[in-house]
Amino acid sequence: MKLSPLLAASVIALGGFAASNASALDCQNARTQADMNACSAHALELQTQIINANYNAYRARLSPVQKEAFKQVQLAWIKYKDTSCTYEASGVASGSVYPMILSQCLAEKTRVRNLEIVALMHCREGDLSCPN
Repeated sequence: MKLSPLLAASVIALGGFAASNASALDCQNARTQADMNACSAHALELQTQIINANYNAYRARLSPVQKEAFKQVQLAWIKYKDTSCTYEASGVASGSVYPMILSQCLAEKTRVRNLEIVALMHCREGDLSCPN
């Protein structure tokens, strides 16, 4: 998939951010639960920054009516993501692993939703199933 210049720049910039924070955390060699929780939270933060950049870039191209509709879709998705991940992590809700499991779920759902937004950003002209 070809990345837009804005998307490519945001991935490069966020990659540098991730590398600097990841080295401070040493996520490749995290051994304590606290470190694993911090690394998972960092991964979620990175995914959140990426999706926010792409959401804003895509939304800027839409008509006012489409902007509002897309906002409502995104708000519904956020509610789904949060509720779903809270449920998925509920088996360990009282444990020290809970923040890691919750963050991993939220990061993965955010990563997948970001792919959907990127696909919308790169619709082919004439694709009637793609609002642009």
